[in-house]
Amino acid sequence: MGGESGAAAGVVCGRRDGAARVPAADGFLVMESQGKMKKGKKIALFVGGGLLLLIAAGVAIYQVRKGIENVQAAPVVRKNLTSLVSATGEIRPKNYTNVLAEGFGKITEILVHEGDEVRRGDILMRVESIQPAADVRAQRAAIESSQAALRAAQANFQAAQAVVAQRQADLSKARFNWHQGQELFESNLISRQEYESDKAAYDGAEAALSAARAQLAQARAQQAQASDNINQQKAMLTGTEDVLRKTTYRAPISGMVTYIAVRVGENVVPGIQNAQGAYLMTISDMSVVTAEVRVDETDIINVKDGQSTQIQIDALPDQNFTAHVTQVGTQAIIRSSGLATTQTTSGTSEAKDFKVVVTLNHPPPHLRPGLTVTAKIETAHRSDVLAVPIQALVVRSRQQLKQEAAAAEKKGIGAVVLAAAKQQTGAQDSDDVQGVFAIRNGHAVFVPVETGIMGLTDIEITQGLKEGDQIIVGSYKTLRTLKAGAEVRIEKTPPTTS
Repeated sequence: MGGESGAAAGVVCGRRDGAARVPAADGFLVMESQGKMKKGKKIALFVGGGLLLLIAAGVAIYQVRKGIENVQAAPVVRKNLTSLVSATGEIRPKNYTNVLAEGFGKITEILVHEGDEVRRGDILMRVESIQPAADVRAQRAAIESSQAALRAAQANFQAAQAVVAQRQADLSKARFNWHQGQELFESNLISRQEYESDKAAYDGAEAALSAARAQLAQARAQQAQASDNINQQKAMLTGTEDVLRKTTYRAPISGMVTYIAVRVGENVVPGIQNAQGAYLMTISDMSVVTAEVRVDETDIINVKDGQSTQIQIDALPDQNFTAHVTQVGTQAIIRSSGLATTQTTSGTSEAKDFKVVVTLNHPPPHLRPGLTVTAKIETAHRSDVLAVPIQALVVRSRQQLKQEAAAAEKKGIGAVVLAAAKQQTGAQDSDDVQGVFAIRNGHAVFVPVETGIMGLTDIEITQGLKEGDQIIVGSYKTLRTLKAGAEVRIEKTPPTTS
């Protein structure tokens, strides 16, 4: 019974090699574990083999492609190019004036606000005027007094003239009596006493006339002095009235009040513009709006009057405005200090700019002076010209090109022509040559080129290439180290730009 029950309880699993027997359930677990281990070994062997194959393939490909440069290429095409000079600056009205203090005094009234439109002659502000007004009244009174003195001098002059006329008549009568008495005395008709009496009367009349004439001259001088006093008093009145006038500030031009630097109760002080109390306000005529920008010294040679310009105003980012160049500065300005080179005592190697003024063709309303702008000045335009991306241009020395040409010939690719490596009359090995790398027969060929105007992303080619030539345009790292005659493989072609 016991043996049968043991046989019924489970099947024993024995090993032919005489190992100990194991219950049936445990035997199944051992068999399953051994199967999984065999399956894992197979998978590991399969993956390892695959990796070995991939590595072998990579090594083979590397050996095949060893020495081949991956490049980006594009064809030479025809485009319309526009050369632009970009510069930044700020909005400036063509006509504006800074109102400065013209005398001492305290501000009593400001009649305008920033943003107000004013016409020439409108009152802007007033300064305390008690003393200037008193001076004007006193001077006018002095003129009235001088005018009264002039009238008295004129009356004296007229009286002196009458006295002179009377003395002339008396002299004429005395002369007649003396001449008649002389004839009678010679005829012994009168006595010597009577004759001497007539002569004395004549001499007295003559002396009286001389005295009257002297009084007339004195009266004339007094009249002239009184007249001169009046002129002097009037000149002094003009000065005091000018001082009084300067206590009322009027708009010198029509325009907009764009800035007020003072307040009621502050004192104004005549002096330089930057002194406190000297600068009062600014009036700008915004009917003609300009932008004053600074152009780098390397670009100023291409900027001319009348050139078309596109203006972008930071305060209006979604709008572009047309303009034209109206003034090109001739004095260099040091970028770091803003001073003209003539204001410095020594030379400097710092970067310099030149002032350029562009006038907006149709300025928008409500512009304010000082707004930041970016100007793009069109300095040249070419239609339907050969063009290549700017980054495709490279520079190599003649010596380097000679060495690369010799290396290319040793590799058996003598068909690769390196025209730039040829020595020209007067050329030195150290001279740089500008060109591009063209792709010919799977190799990079250095082709010298001559360039024209430069656009935003492309540059004009005037000589050296023809339309449809395949040139290397990237990558930048590859172009920097690429050697003439190197075998290349086109990795991808970048999209063409318009």
